[in-house]
Amino acid sequence: MKTMMLPLAKLIDQPRFWRFALALSVVAILYLATTSSPYPLPATPSDKLNHLLAFLELTLLARLGWPGARRLPVVIALASYGVAIELIQSQLDHREFSGADMLADGVGILLGLMLWPLLRRWQALAAGSPDQCDNHQRQCARSLTKR
Repeated sequence: MKTMMLPLAKLIDQPRFWRFALALSVVAILYLATTSSPYPLPATPSDKLNHLLAFLELTLLARLGWPGARRLPVVIALASYGVAIELIQSQLDHREFSGADMLADGVGILLGLMLWPLLRRWQALAAGSPDQCDNHQRQCARSLTKR
């Protein structure tokens, strides 16, 4: 199991890969949010759950792509993207503006921010460096007290 976790832990430290994945996701989500496609698209039974999962994914991809970035710029960028999607949808005959969708986007962003430290901790443990994990926790604690 340890041998399998190490390559996964190394993959997490590939920001270019995650930035590319984020760009693809942004394009795919915009397409899914604006299409009037008659063929079935992958989705959950709930539109709000789709929004939550999409923005959870975008948040984690953004954090993986820019691991040292502060939270606020990530939140602003992703929330702005969510608002932009709703504004675009308000101009389409087959879609409509929804504040509830933006709320679901925000919950997805919040969940992604909450999962980020767990992902970093898993990475440090998988790499066999609990000290690195402890150092990361101390850095997080210091940054939280500064705010």
